[in-house]
Formats: sequence, structure tokens, C-alpha cells
Amino acid sequence: MEESQITDIGEKIVQVLKTIFDPEIPVDIYELGLIYDVMVNENKEAKILMTLTSPNCPVAETLPKEVENKIEQLEEIDNAEVEITFDPTWTQDMMSEEAKLELGFL
Repeated sequence: MEESQITDIGEKIVQVLKTIFDPEIPVDIYELGLIYDVMVNENKEAKILMTLTSPNCPVAETLPKEVENKIEQLEEIDNAEVEITFDPTWTQDMMSEEAKLELGFL
């Protein structure tokens, strides 16, 4: 798989991530800044490094599975894995300008 193909798949994954919303906040998880990294390899595997708004987040069990399931629906991906990290800890500063505007922080 060429680098350009991997880049295209990464962009498709980001588009999928923008369809997943934190149930408590009306902004998608990508714009919230919960996604730290998207990695794709030649074996059609994706790994997503993400965080949650807090370690006690009520969707800590379900949100990572939702991300994996939606990414695996892409024909270019055979396997998706989500790794949760709290380093660095999520803060409102990680939100995009669009998310801050939507939530009234600007």
C-alpha cells in the first residue's frame, strides 16, 4: 500500500470520527479534541489513540467500542483498535475553534 493510499484511508477515518458524538456534549469526538492520533498500516489495520473528557466518563466502556465498530465498517480497514490514554489529560483547550464556538466558549 502506498503512502498516499494510507493518507486517504486516514482521512476517511477522520470523517467517520466526525460522525461520533459524546452523548453529553453536542460536538463530535474529533472536534472535541478527544482523538490524539490515527494510525493505519499496510495490513489494513487502524489504531486510534484517544482520551475521554474524564476518567469517570459514563461512556468509557461504550465509546471506544463504537469507534472501533464504525471504523471497521470502512472497506479499507479489516481491524480497528482503540487505545485510551489520559496523558495528556484532556482540557477544553484541545477543542477545535468550531467546537468552542458551538459550545459558546468563544
